[in-house]
Amino acid sequence: MVKVLRGFFSALAFLTPLRIPAGWCGGEGGLRQATPFFPVVGALIGGGAAAATYGLDHVLSPLPASAVVVLLLVAASAGLHMDGLADTADGLLSARPRERMLEIMRDSRIGTMGVVAVTGVLLLKVGLLSASGGDLRWRAVLLAPILGRAAVLLVMAWFPYARTSGGLASVFLAGGRRTRLWTVWPLLSMFLPGWFLLSYRGLVTAGAAIASTVLLAWHVKRRLGGYTGDTLGATSELIEILPFLGAALG
Repeated sequence: MVKVLRGFFSALAFLTPLRIPAGWCGGEGGLRQATPFFPVVGALIGGGAAAATYGLDHVLSPLPASAVVVLLLVAASAGLHMDGLADTADGLLSARPRERMLEIMRDSRIGTMGVVAVTGVLLLKVGLLSASGGDLRWRAVLLAPILGRAAVLLVMAWFPYARTSGGLASVFLAGGRRTRLWTVWPLLSMFLPGWFLLSYRGLVTAGAAIASTVLLAWHVKRRLGGYTGDTLGATSELIEILPFLGAALG
């Protein structure tokens, strides 16, 4: 039970700006146990954002309410995943050799492609969410962070790590057998909330999220040799778009 709690608190401390006492997390050992709790943290983030959506919809029109909710989702991860999206865009769209792309992604400065990627994703999320109506809005907001964090876990379970040493994501690496043991969990973390929140629409959204995650990870593997912390963040942000798209199509 202590290990389980350490894993949960480590995931909460890593994925959110909450200040969790270090003794609750257990250092690197806790971080290695944190990955199964990524979708759980996503559910907590989504729950808060969904409540905000429900409340804002009673005082604001859909567009400004959607903009506030999307910014809340970014703030809930302290911009960690958006930073990964920007770095991934700068690296992969640079048309440089593999090693040079990895160097660019380590650079803390944001380039033109990073700005375009972040701006585009934000505009898509706000536009799609504002185009949805009724209960679909808060349901999509609740589902989005769950799918995004589950996608991260799916990539870590199925694909190799790109860097030979270092990197933010390296601390989560564990033996291959243990990693593959959690392959089913991210799938359940996508399909079950999808069905519960959006019925058949949610199942389609979850299926699209899984397919998109695999395609993105395969492309990243082909270009970089595997995932990095930045590409995991980018994957989370891109997959979060899909519930908003599903709600807008409704």
